[in-house]
Amino acid sequence: MPNPPVDIPALLRRIPLFSELSDEDLERVLRYAREKRLARGEMLFQRGDLPHGFYFLVSGQVKLAFSSSQGTEKVVEILGPMQSFGEAVMFMNRPYPVFAEALSESVLLHVGQAVVTELIEKDSKFALKLLAGMSARMHGLVSDVETYSLRSSVQRVIGYLLQQADSDKPCEFALPTSKQVIASRLNLTPETLSRIFHELAENGLITVHGKYISLHDPTRLARYQS
Repeated sequence: MPNPPVDIPALLRRIPLFSELSDEDLERVLRYAREKRLARGEMLFQRGDLPHGFYFLVSGQVKLAFSSSQGTEKVVEILGPMQSFGEAVMFMNRPYPVFAEALSESVLLHVGQAVVTELIEKDSKFALKLLAGMSARMHGLVSDVETYSLRSSVQRVIGYLLQQADSDKPCEFALPTSKQVIASRLNLTPETLSRIFHELAENGLITVHGKYISLHDPTRLARYQS
């Protein structure tokens, strides 16, 4: 059986950007919102495509990445449910600098640029929320640059594991995507990521079972220096 369509009005209310809109304005947004479904490995857009709005990820997982002239891939961001993307680039009148690919079966909402522009002109609170969201994204990108520049490869991997675990007690969790994608996200080669996992496991800090990672002592892991 085909999957039922998503409840777009309810989903729009869950997007912080639209959560405080009047019913009238929400109806206007609905006229510019459409559902998009992607199979695993399917492209949402290519680098160089022109944006016509922004996306909200309802379920699944999408990566933003670009390929070098040598054919290697660099993952810029891995997006999960309830995250939006593409807000900034739609105002620049420039093509996407990255491509977007579904890492798993995904459902998205596309919101057209025209209605966003209307709401900016009409509602200063809406404009401020949009700016706040884009500023948070920019802060995250700056943090990434700092991490890649000032932290060792081992520190990057440890930071990623602690972020995924989000616990200061022993725990187990599943990696959200493939090790190859994670390595690219951390600006590492897959071989380097595997070597670091092996090093941490040999020191009794983690256990790796396929895509499952057990953290035995998150506090000790955070203090580890190779």
